Amino acid sequence: MTPDEIKTALQTAFKRCDVASCPLSETQKQILLQVVKQISQDSTYDIANPLDELDSEELLAFLKFVKTEEQQNRTWKVQLLNDWLHSQDSGAVQFIRERYGLQWLNRVESYHFDKYADFEDALKLRVGDRIEVSNALWEWVQDNGPCPREWFLCTVIHIDEISDTNNSSQNCIIRFYNGSEFEIQGIYDWNRYNWRWPQNQK
Repeated sequence: MTPDEIKTALQTAFKRCDVASCPLSETQKQILLQVVKQISQDSTYDIANPLDELDSEELLAFLKFVKTEEQQNRTWKVQLLNDWLHSQDSGAVQFIRERYGLQWLNRVESYHFDKYADFEDALKLRVGDRIEVSNALWEWVQDNGPCPREWFLCTVIHIDEISDTNNSSQNCIIRFYNGSEFEIQGIYDWNRYNWRWPQNQK
C-alpha cells in the first residue's frame, strides 16, 4: 500500500471506531497519521528488513558472499538455493540455512541492501529485473519544488556495456507497463540516483 492508501485506510478506521462507540482521541489519531507521514518521507524506513536479524559477523559474511557472487555474474539467491537443493555446504554462509532457513531467504529483496551504503551497486541489474525509475530521467524535477519526483515501475529488457580505452559505462533499456520503452544511460554512473529497487516486489 502507498502512504496515501494507508492514510485513507486509517481515516476509514477512525470513522468505524466512532460508529462502534469506541472513538480514538485526536491525539491518538495524530500519532497514527504522523507515523504514516514518517514512513512516506523516509524511504529507508523498513521495519522488517531481514538483514537486520543477522549479527554483525553474519552480516559481513553474507554481504561478502553476495558481492562475490554478483561480481562473478551469478545470482546469489539462486546459488544458495542450489547448494540447499543439492545438500552442498555453502561455506561461510552455511549459517543462513542452519539458523534462518528458506523463509528468511525468501524475505530478502534487493531493496533491503540499500540500507548499507558501502553495498550500493553490488547488486547488478539483469534482464527481467523490475525497478522503479524517476521522472527526473525525462523531465526537470525538484525534490522540494512544484514538480516533485515521481517513481514508475518498469522492467529491464536490455543491458549494454559501452567501453573505450579509458572508460566503461552501462546503459539499459526499460519497458513500462504501457509498452513504451526508454534507454537509461550511465545506470551506475550519473543516472544511479534516478532508479531504485522496488520496495513492493509482490
